[in-house]
Amino acid sequence: MVLKNSKILVIDDDADVLMAMRLLLKPFVKEVVIEKNPNNILSQIDKVSYDIIILDMNFNGLVNTGNEGIFWLNEIRKQKPETSVILMTAYAEIDLAIRGLKEGAADFLMKPWKNEKIIETITTILNHKKSKSTQKSQLKSSTVEIIGDSILMKDVYVKLRKVAPTDANVLVLGENGTGKDLITRALHDNSHRRDKAFIKVDVGALTASLFESELFGYKKGAFTDAREDRKGRFEAANGGTLFLDEIGNISLSQQAKLLTVLQNRQVTPLGSNEAIPLDIRLICATNSDPKLLADESKFRKDLIYRINTVDIVVPPLRDRGTDIMELSRHFISIYAEKYNKNPFSFDAGFISKLKKHDFPGNVRELQYVLERAIIMTDGHLLKAEDLVFSSIERPITTPSLESKSLNLDDLEKNAILTVLEKHKGNVSKSAKELGITRAALYRRLEKYEL
Repeated sequence: MVLKNSKILVIDDDADVLMAMRLLLKPFVKEVVIEKNPNNILSQIDKVSYDIIILDMNFNGLVNTGNEGIFWLNEIRKQKPETSVILMTAYAEIDLAIRGLKEGAADFLMKPWKNEKIIETITTILNHKKSKSTQKSQLKSSTVEIIGDSILMKDVYVKLRKVAPTDANVLVLGENGTGKDLITRALHDNSHRRDKAFIKVDVGALTASLFESELFGYKKGAFTDAREDRKGRFEAANGGTLFLDEIGNISLSQQAKLLTVLQNRQVTPLGSNEAIPLDIRLICATNSDPKLLADESKFRKDLIYRINTVDIVVPPLRDRGTDIMELSRHFISIYAEKYNKNPFSFDAGFISKLKKHDFPGNVRELQYVLERAIIMTDGHLLKAEDLVFSSIERPITTPSLESKSLNLDDLEKNAILTVLEKHKGNVSKSAKELGITRAALYRRLEKYEL
């Protein structure tokens, strides 16, 4: 059924190939369009949304480099990233086809092809797209969309689909910048409470004096500055979802107060003797190591059991493989539009540098790095030198004298990193302490790729 409703565009400068492909596909699909001139590709896909584009890798009979196919693949992905592209190549061009896969092609076909192989390849891609679309639609948030199709993220989606419709308490674990907020929002937006309140509290930032008043509320006159009644966050979330962020940072005394509320399913505002019944869905998140949460000297086990009916671990970006490029395309598109710039493409050096970086700041770091690149780049091709990774996300270590490098470049680089860390990335203050100009510091930052 998916194949029967599909629209396919075939691009090849060989009229015989186009006719053979059209005759083969026409009985199976809804529409087959053939195109001999690759310069018409962008206008074709602008008029019609194709499910699959079958693209030859060479359009110059004298120079079979395959670069034409890679170029048009990138152009198609810029304009229609959701469209799957199958490359057609001869056996001798297999390395180029593999390069095409790395740059976003869905698959490749060998010339001469086998008819059943073409139908099988197209069907597989269409079924995968349908599965992906269903998966995303089931988890789509009213405010955000979770991006990524890596194996680790698919495991997250499976848990989300199973847990979101329930009232089970969820603990979301993950490093800073991995997107824990998006997961919690998706849990709410795909629950039966989606039309009710979603209240977020960074409990790790609440002082001991504010903890109770913010969470439980208070009555007028309960303390010196209590000039009127105020609802706490628990009461404000009644009927909906309460999200307690940085739960791993609260003290043992705060944990005890929180546990009492969760056990009794009611809250008593400060200055009142009247308990208010609670009907909430509780979601908590932390970047703390789960081993620390298991240490009863730091976190109560009875509270862990209350908040952790199900846990969802959001993987770090460095472990998400192809998601890095998918997220990069997403952010580049967003910031190109935000800063009124034409669509961007990127070269192999840009991709290689992205993939080699370990992203200690995760998705948040990727987002800021790409925003900076879009702002600072004059052209419309992003290159490796446009990626500048911040030293703020890199931990500064002090090696022993025996292990410390005495190479002058290493000493200078470490000095710059130390001063930048000290001044929280402020270039002016760092340059002043180092005794050099801002311009000289920027040159060194570029030299050491900091």
